[in-house]
Amino acid sequence: MVAMKEVMPHTSPLWVAGVRLVPAGLLVLVVAIARGKPQPTGLRAWGWIALFALVDGFLFQGLLATGLSKTGAGLGSVMIDSQPLAVALLSRWLYGERVGGWGWLGLFLGLVGISSIGLGDDLLTLLQQPTAWQGMPWGQWWQRGELWMLLAALSMAVGTILMRPLANHADPVVATGWHMVLGGLPLLIWPSLNTPAPWAALQGSDLLHLGYATLFGSALSYGVFFYFAAKGNLTSLSALTFLTPVFALTFGHWFLGETLSQVQLLGVGLTLVSIYLINQRQVLGQWWQQLPLSTRLRESATSVSVKVVDQMK
Repeated sequence: MVAMKEVMPHTSPLWVAGVRLVPAGLLVLVVAIARGKPQPTGLRAWGWIALFALVDGFLFQGLLATGLSKTGAGLGSVMIDSQPLAVALLSRWLYGERVGGWGWLGLFLGLVGISSIGLGDDLLTLLQQPTAWQGMPWGQWWQRGELWMLLAALSMAVGTILMRPLANHADPVVATGWHMVLGGLPLLIWPSLNTPAPWAALQGSDLLHLGYATLFGSALSYGVFFYFAAKGNLTSLSALTFLTPVFALTFGHWFLGETLSQVQLLGVGLTLVSIYLINQRQVLGQWWQQLPLSTRLRESATSVSVKVVDQMK
């Protein structure tokens, strides 16, 4: 996300999103063909891919790029990485995935953790002072990046949910490649209608940033993520995106000498704890059920429920 932000002052945000998607999608397709993956066949398969391309390709990347151009990379990363909560809710509603108390606790700690990482000491300021959003007219919300980033996070969550039924009609890796190409082409063409050469002002460093965003931020991450999304637990998988700001901070500290505030260090710890709670929620649930304290709490809750029912009769 930082790489995309660096390029945007020199070109259209939507064009950056398209460049991030289309070459990466072609690369994924080349790898899939080399590995002998079957291509989609039939209207149903291509219909699911088209829907996937619209939601997770065109909408997600378009909203992400637009929002990122209006807000900081730190706050933008926090809002995008909040999508595991939406995935958990949708997975529970559509697929019956059980989150459980430990899972919800992990999701909450994850949101607090990524907020602490992305905002740092500014998080304390936001908590102590009223925000500038209160009383803001609805029309002005579209001038801020937060609303765009929130819509992008929801689009990504829906895209993650779509992969499971899509995998019944097409290979997940091949579908990922095609959805990046089909969803990215409008993002490339649209800015070109207003600016004949949106790449004209790009600098040498911009090409490196675009290359990084294309190879690692799209081709590799998308291919791996949606491959496992088609097979694994969506709540557990999407929770791993909480690690994105953790890696960003770690590499920035190692290679760029960036210092971490105490709030950010706390955020890293909370994020790691949240990942553990979400992925081990079933084991923790069984352990909790075996504790004597848990038994007494259940008995107390049952007793209270019986008394309430008796009083209502």
